[in-house]
Amino acid sequence: MDDTASAGPVEHGHTRELLRIATAGSVDDGKSTLIGRLLFDTKTVPDDQLLAVEEASRRRGAAEVDLALLTDGLRAEREQGITIDVAYRYVSTPRRSFIIADTPGHVQYTRNMVTGASTADLALVLVDARHGVVEQTRRHAALASLLRVPHLVLCINKMDLVGYDRAVFDQIRETFGEFAARLRIGDLQFVPVSALAGDNVVSRSVMMPWYEGPSLLHHLEEVHIASDRDLISTRFPVQLTVRHGDYRGSAGTVAGGVFRPGDEVLVLPSGHATTIASIDTADGPVSEAFPPMAVTMRFTDHVDVSRGDLVCRPGNRPHVGERVEAMLCWFDDEAALDPSATYALKHTTRWTRATVEAVRYRLEVHDLRRDLAATTLGFNDIGRVALRTTAPLVFDAYADNRTTGSLILVDEVSGRTVAAGMIIGPTADESAGVAPSDAGAASLPQRAGATNITVQPGLVSAAERRALLGHAGATVWLTGLSGAGKSTIAAQVEQALVAAGRPAYVLDGDNLRHGLNADLGFGDADRAENVRRVGEVARLMAEAGVVVLVALISPFRAGRDAARAVHAAAGVAFHEVFVDVPLDVCEARDPKGLYARARRGEVAAMTGIDSPYEPPDQPDLHLVSATVDDAVAAVLELLP
Repeated sequence: MDDTASAGPVEHGHTRELLRIATAGSVDDGKSTLIGRLLFDTKTVPDDQLLAVEEASRRRGAAEVDLALLTDGLRAEREQGITIDVAYRYVSTPRRSFIIADTPGHVQYTRNMVTGASTADLALVLVDARHGVVEQTRRHAALASLLRVPHLVLCINKMDLVGYDRAVFDQIRETFGEFAARLRIGDLQFVPVSALAGDNVVSRSVMMPWYEGPSLLHHLEEVHIASDRDLISTRFPVQLTVRHGDYRGSAGTVAGGVFRPGDEVLVLPSGHATTIASIDTADGPVSEAFPPMAVTMRFTDHVDVSRGDLVCRPGNRPHVGERVEAMLCWFDDEAALDPSATYALKHTTRWTRATVEAVRYRLEVHDLRRDLAATTLGFNDIGRVALRTTAPLVFDAYADNRTTGSLILVDEVSGRTVAAGMIIGPTADESAGVAPSDAGAASLPQRAGATNITVQPGLVSAAERRALLGHAGATVWLTGLSGAGKSTIAAQVEQALVAAGRPAYVLDGDNLRHGLNADLGFGDADRAENVRRVGEVARLMAEAGVVVLVALISPFRAGRDAARAVHAAAGVAFHEVFVDVPLDVCEARDPKGLYARARRGEVAAMTGIDSPYEPPDQPDLHLVSATVDDAVAAVLELLP
């Protein structure tokens, strides 16, 4: 298999490699100008965009075209003369295609630099030749190292402003080389350039005959990236379940290794074993899948696979645990890390909650010294912390896999992303505990053997509860317009489950609006609170082992996503089912006469009439034109 040839777009009958580049550096080092030069000299700027930039340059009084405007697309950026957001640009040559992330240089936007570098193959760090290596240069190099960017190029820019002096270049190279020796950088190159004049950007410059290396573009075309991709450890985080008629598959993006039909695989954290039946893409079935392909896998067995699970090979498993060590980059400029707080944690496709058990040290980026006395992290700080999650993570060390080894922390109140983390590994005493192979529910005895379980005094764990009851709880959240049939489907699923000896209960407007939520009206704020309360109640009931069937219009995605997050944080299964029935059909049914009253103006804020409904983007089950019996069967298949 030619694994490198599959990374880029097909053109003229052959495939070109794709190189992802993140630019970094301090303010006014010339990142945007350098990218503009690459775009301009490789003739990849559309004519209309070039005309717009020429006009903008004239308005600003520039004698020549300001190439930086090709990437500084935001109005605020053009007015302030700085880059704020991450701007992505695309460059192609006969040898390669490039995605270039122009990341901000200002210290206030270091978090954007982390975003741009997190998926990069190569980091391009610029230094102003007049100023040399500054703190932001060190910060961005340290971040590139922590983010395990395999290749780093230090561009000494604005050489024209120092008379193309070789001594300046040599001094900067020596200073940075001493600093970089303490970082984990596998490949480091130095290139002297003038982005404004074009020296050594696309072609070798006659102004610097003392420089014997390649031009920047030549190096970017030739740098070897084939060995950077992880094709050993098989990792497939599941994004969603795809179901159309008899078709049922698990969709996601391959994060590591190579998967083929016929492979024996394991689903974590449940521990269920199965075999890959087929691998499908938008262009049809494939014989193998590898990073970063987006695929849908079908399995030979009807195993329970849902969003947040991870598929791997039985003989090559990641860690499974609730305690991890990680390097955090703290982004929040409003509040420092609070060791007593609980944060929402996003890892691959799974949400959970986490607390900080300890701050090990804070890293001083200018000299890489460890401040062991640190007890918190402030804006733009980098430090090592111990985290404890409320549900097990299925993870690798970031050094081994950048997808399964990364995480973000989110403030639960404000919704701000406050930190990005690179997992070092399990906390020491966690790694000595239960092995991943024993951590899944598949190893637990069924109900007949549950008398062997010893429950310790105090809180009953989820694993103990599942073993004693012989099943786990779950929430099935049916959403759709009024009259779509949500409650009818939920009631019949409830009957089927109870008849089989499994606890189940329906939560809908009839038993909620007259009790728990009797104090709520039908405005947007009250509807949101209605959904929030139902999500919390459903989570508690599901934790107790009940299959909760929520039948609510729940018109807004944010409310449904919040309910999913609450369940994910508790490690409880959550299945969103979209009962997709057109408005005209629902209105024709009108079982409660609400649509007729809304048309007469007697009911305000009726969903579908004068209040919007936001359908799910990626439901776990999408029911379209399904009979009640088919819908009930499909919902039952969601449950293990």
